[in-house]
Amino acid sequence: MNHVILGTVCGAVFGALAVALMIPMPFPDKRAAMIGAFLNRLSIGVAIGFGITAVAWPGWVVGLMFGLLISAGDAVITKAYAPILGIGAVGGAIIGYVVAAFGV
Repeated sequence: MNHVILGTVCGAVFGALAVALMIPMPFPDKRAAMIGAFLNRLSIGVAIGFGITAVAWPGWVVGLMFGLLISAGDAVITKAYAPILGIGAVGGAIIGYVVAAFGV
């Protein structure tokens, strides 16, 4: 599968998992929070799909960097640094590995 398509699919799955984790949590505007979380995680996958071919680094490193960079804005806004950056880093590294290993 193409790197970009695989990254997008992985990002959509990552976004769905992030939204599922948010279901039991209370938010003033839960719908907006869930849409924002989904789009953030989707963008990690899309960026990895495009970025994986741009550098000669291992896929997990590319994913880790994109995961941290894209998650940083949400972490600063919410002041929930550890969970947002941690999930973004781990998910990005996993997506980076998958896209590099199975994408063409």
